[in-house]
Amino acid sequence: MKLILGSASPRRRALLGQLGIVPDAVRPADIDETPRPGELPRPYCARMAREKAEALDVGTGEILLTSDTTVAVGRRILGKPEDAAEAARFLRLLSGRRHRVITAVAVRTADRLWERDVVTAVKVKALSEREIAAYLATGDWEGKAGAYAIQGPAGAFIPWLQGSYSAVMGLPIFETAALLEAAGYRAPGATE
Repeated sequence: MKLILGSASPRRRALLGQLGIVPDAVRPADIDETPRPGELPRPYCARMAREKAEALDVGTGEILLTSDTTVAVGRRILGKPEDAAEAARFLRLLSGRRHRVITAVAVRTADRLWERDVVTAVKVKALSEREIAAYLATGDWEGKAGAYAIQGPAGAFIPWLQGSYSAVMGLPIFETAALLEAAGYRAPGATE
């Protein structure tokens, strides 16, 4: 079976590498990621992973893996900030409080779809304006849901999390391995 990664994210490729998996191909899905009016974060995230999987062709002998990560404060979805000003607003909103990071995974073959989502609670320490400005200057916020990546400099802002660290990075390793196995894909070096 050939594994197709439906994401251009280098973090997702690196996380798959922890399972000994190198995708046979990378085919990012191009979909509209706009939340629907009143859509809650968890169903939104699951819909994004599913729509990415459905947007791509899957041939015989191929397994497609797609994923989406969403940062949620209450019912509010914090996507990828458009600019530094929006990133600063997100960081101020996250400062000193807990939020949820939802990562949904979809695995698809030509005739079946498997789905799973993982919710992780994350606490951000109270951030000073100086810390926010210094972080924004790194550029690490760009292209990141909620304006941060836990594996980058913003990791210094996270005193606590409950759930899956790899899901906060963008791909829950345990759940992804289980979905791939259910779809008939065996990671290199996997044992019975």
